[in-house]
Amino acid sequence: MGIFDKVTGKENETINLESFQAAVENRRSIYTLSKESTVSDTRLKDIVEHAVKHTPSSFNSQSARVLVVIGDQHDKLWELTKETLRNIVPAESFSATEEKMESFKNSYGTVLFFEDQEVVESLQKQFELYKDNFPLWSQQSNGMLQFVIWTALEIEGLGASLQHYNPLIDEDVRAEWNLPDSWKLIAQMPFGKPAAPAGDKEFMPLDERVIFAE
Repeated sequence: MGIFDKVTGKENETINLESFQAAVENRRSIYTLSKESTVSDTRLKDIVEHAVKHTPSSFNSQSARVLVVIGDQHDKLWELTKETLRNIVPAESFSATEEKMESFKNSYGTVLFFEDQEVVESLQKQFELYKDNFPLWSQQSNGMLQFVIWTALEIEGLGASLQHYNPLIDEDVRAEWNLPDSWKLIAQMPFGKPAAPAGDKEFMPLDERVIFAE
């Protein structure tokens, strides 16, 4: 997988530390997206499958699960989420919520991240000493997977953001896409071709965040 050059619009097949760091730096939360993609659906599938296969997990548990929805299935997700929130958010303030749901719906697709609780619980039974840690390690691994996919999408010229409408929509999502009950929804990542850049970002001084002991 090469690095997508936003200036030339071409892919640079040379991968080095600088290009990796550039991808990490350029990965931002992009909320204004279009229903366009810069790559084929086959390429998207390859990106997700590669990330799921190679992102590390504790005890090599491989507990992460992913659902990618595009087209009508993507629209269905955000309509489902909107109607769920309609029953929760006061009517007088629902317009802002509806506008947000429409903005997510207006993207190309969504990656939904899950953790298979059967795998987590099995490890808890096998390794009693660490049973309290496995749910935490599971979440950490899923966070790494989210970052890998997000950064890969950035490399391909796509924007994304990370949303968390779980557990409100968990049951409806499992029912709609016939997913196992053991799949616990962790996050949703709408993505598409950026229609506006990310805003400015402020950084805390690194000497307040990093200790380098020699």
